[in-house]
Amino acid sequence: MRAAVQRVTRATCTVEGRVTGETGPGLLVLLGVAPGDTPEVARALAGRIARLRVFGDEAGKMNRSVQDIGGGVLSVSQFTLYADTRRGNRPSFTGAAPPEQARTLYADFNAALRDLGVPVGEGVFGAHMALDLTNDGPVTLMLEETGGA
Repeated sequence: MRAAVQRVTRATCTVEGRVTGETGPGLLVLLGVAPGDTPEVARALAGRIARLRVFGDEAGKMNRSVQDIGGGVLSVSQFTLYADTRRGNRPSFTGAAPPEQARTLYADFNAALRDLGVPVGEGVFGAHMALDLTNDGPVTLMLEETGGA
C-alpha cells in the first residue's frame, strides 16, 4: 500500500459539483492499493500516518502528528500511485489491486484512521474527482507499507 501524504491547511474533494469530503488543517492522503495488500497492511499504514510527526511544535520543529493537533485527513483512493512508466508513453496500472479489493482496503484504511480518533473526509472510490487544497510548507511525503505490518 502506498500513500502520498501532503500537509494541508485545507483540502476538499468534489464529485459532479458536490463536496464529498474535506478537512481543515491536517493531511491529504492519496492512497494506492497493491494486489498483495491486506487489512493488516491498511491498519499499519493508517497508524503510521496518524502518528506521522509533520506539524510544528512551539519551536517550529516538525514534532506533532495529526492526532496531536486535532487535525483531520482527506483520504482519496489513487490507483495511479502504482503506475509503471518505465516503458513507452502510456502508464501501465497492472501493479494496482483490482477494484473490488482496492475498494475494501480503502474502506479498511479509513476505518482504521477513525478508530485512532482521526476525522476522515473521503473521496468517492472510482469517481472522477476534483481536489482543491492548500499545501502547507509544502510538505509532501511518500509512505509504503507491505507484508502485514
